[in-house]
Amino acid sequence: MNLLVPVILSGGAGSRLWPVSREGHPKPFMKLADGQTLLEKTYRRAANLPDVLSENGKSKILTVTNRNYYFMSRDELAKASAEGAFLLEPFGRNTAPAIALAAHRLLKKYGDDVIMLVLPSDHLIGDEAAFSVCVKKACHLAKDGYLVTFGITPTAPEIGFGYIEQGQAITDGFLVKRFVEKPDAQTAQQYLDAGDYLWNSGMFCFKAKTFLEELRAHSPKIADHAAQCWDAVPDNGNDSTYLEIPEAVFDSAPNDSIDYALMEKSNKVAVVPGSFGWNDIGSWNAVRDLAIPDAANNRAIGEAIFINSSNTFIQSEDRLVAAVGLNNLMIIDTPDALLVANPDYAQDVKAVVSKLKELGHDAAKLHKTVARPWGTYTVLEDHPGFKIKRIEVKPGGKLSLQMHHHRSEHWIVVKGQAQVVNGDESITLLPNQSTYIPAGHKHRLSNPIQEDLVMIEVQCGGYLGEDDIVRFEDNYGRA
Repeated sequence: MNLLVPVILSGGAGSRLWPVSREGHPKPFMKLADGQTLLEKTYRRAANLPDVLSENGKSKILTVTNRNYYFMSRDELAKASAEGAFLLEPFGRNTAPAIALAAHRLLKKYGDDVIMLVLPSDHLIGDEAAFSVCVKKACHLAKDGYLVTFGITPTAPEIGFGYIEQGQAITDGFLVKRFVEKPDAQTAQQYLDAGDYLWNSGMFCFKAKTFLEELRAHSPKIADHAAQCWDAVPDNGNDSTYLEIPEAVFDSAPNDSIDYALMEKSNKVAVVPGSFGWNDIGSWNAVRDLAIPDAANNRAIGEAIFINSSNTFIQSEDRLVAAVGLNNLMIIDTPDALLVANPDYAQDVKAVVSKLKELGHDAAKLHKTVARPWGTYTVLEDHPGFKIKRIEVKPGGKLSLQMHHHRSEHWIVVKGQAQVVNGDESITLLPNQSTYIPAGHKHRLSNPIQEDLVMIEVQCGGYLGEDDIVRFEDNYGRA
């Protein structure tokens, strides 16, 4: 049985990709032009590697993510026809603690020989066959006790990436001479001309046992804390599909990356160079470059028209955007927020998010359409005294048994079939049927059939915040 297990790190707000990426719906869940999210693509790529551990014909994948993203991540994993387990963090503490906890999980489940392939959830790889070859080389090195990173052969003097300087050649790769920070333009050109520098991809491969031994040797504080967190995880020896890391213990975890905590310190680090169409989707410029340009170098994702315009990128989710007489602009249109930016300042989009948080604006956190374990809701109208939502419940989905102190609700079914608990009543609603739920009434909505349920909810009251929910029962652990 093969003992290579992909470990997917899925976190980070992706603030440079606002307004599509937000705190409640971050970059890994962004859909690209083909309809797949970055996370789904990562799962598919990992599952299709030939040497990955599989059971019952499905690849086994371990995901480390925030507990708030569990249900969305689980749905993306299912789309990729893979399966696996989840380690759920209460909040982010960078990559070193996350990888250490994953190593404990895999070591406990599979033993000393298990190899972990650590992949961020927001990268694209164009040539998966070439990537597979590099993974095979990395596995050979990992079996020999190396901590392996993947270096990308540079094609330009890029200042947005860190670099790896190659050292002595070894079988299947090179020893790492040093890691270097993001350079200025002149230094980046020198690295490109030298020919022995690689972009640091942020992907890794090593035995779980080797990683933990080296971490203890070079960053004992992180190693000790990871061990304490693992010991505190309820039922950490069982086969549960998700394990939650207790907040009280995790709170004191050092906030450190794997590069700083270990890779820059260990003398067992090797690099496998590769040219496989790697893209880390770090800004809107990276997204723009995925689209095919026209003769004037305009690009679009979604419906757009260009008149007397050049070097302009438009992404629009659900309406036509027309550009007239524009040059060197980016226009990112979503239902509740519009970004217009100079591509030369793409890295500064994160400042918009900082400003929104300072103002307490919801657009930093949520879209008008919000994912929930049971489906989605979309805010259609939001005014003092009333709010109108479109609610979509997946087949078999069930909202919590709940009550509101400050608002009443009207539910109108427009598609599918709703099973409704309203006070002491349990009723079935078909299209064009409705019910009224007074404030203070316990109620519950579920979809009992294998067809999406779509309904309109009208809320009325003095306070309409999402925190006016008292949950009594919940299928998703939120009560």
